[in-house]
Amino acid sequence: MKLYAFVGPSGTGKSHRAQMVARQKGTEYIIDDALFIKGNKIIAGTSAKRAATKIESVKRDLYSNPSQVEEIQAAIEKEKPESILILGTSDEMVAKIAKNIADQEIEETVYIEDVSTPEEIAAARSARRAEGKHVIPVPTFEIKKEFSGYLVDPLQIFKWKGRGTAPYMAEKSLIRPTFSYLGNYTISDNVIRTIIEYMSRDIEGIYKIQRIKIDTYSNGIFIYIDVILEYGHNLRDILAELKRRSIKEIDRLTAINVIDIQLLAKGLHIEEK
Repeated sequence: MKLYAFVGPSGTGKSHRAQMVARQKGTEYIIDDALFIKGNKIIAGTSAKRAATKIESVKRDLYSNPSQVEEIQAAIEKEKPESILILGTSDEMVAKIAKNIADQEIEETVYIEDVSTPEEIAAARSARRAEGKHVIPVPTFEIKKEFSGYLVDPLQIFKWKGRGTAPYMAEKSLIRPTFSYLGNYTISDNVIRTIIEYMSRDIEGIYKIQRIKIDTYSNGIFIYIDVILEYGHNLRDILAELKRRSIKEIDRLTAINVIDIQLLAKGLHIEEK
């Protein structure tokens, strides 16, 4: 197995160009941000950007944890890649990753200056300092569960290899990690409750939301809703519509991943005539 490296200081646009460099080296496999990526899919690992501190993030990036090493070695054994591109901020960093995960040396190194102009590198650094956002070279749907509640934005890039080839869209994802110097943020459960209650007013057949309970997990939230419905409507359709709209609005307004919503028709409101 050949190990290639793509090296550049933090915030210079490595992850933005990772897939391009990987294709140049003839590999589908990338190690970036403690994630083992094949094409547009995360095969193994937990993003270092989910770490609570910068120090912990660096430890994850270097595969210092034995359980991390076991996970990626098992994934490599299963996938059996001919080559992997490892991203890092220095020659020492990528050498340490290569040593920790495969006990091998880097065969060839590409530097960010080889594939980006000074102006592009300066623009990437400026964006990192101003917004604190990081690129992960996979589509947003691949990382949505892992980064539930983080600032996650899709980044679509138009690509064309030249005459005789079809243009295509490549999607990457922008995230702001918890250890960003811009600070942490928290979305209260009351915000989720208010979104559901407000949105439910537009659904015909709902009399009132009686209770909303929210359980929070590392990959998202699980919501329980007790609802009083109006007599005379199709109860199953109303509950299905409430679930669909709740998931859509919570995702749109908060970026929190909703694992599931369990609905219970707790009672019927019958209009007296």
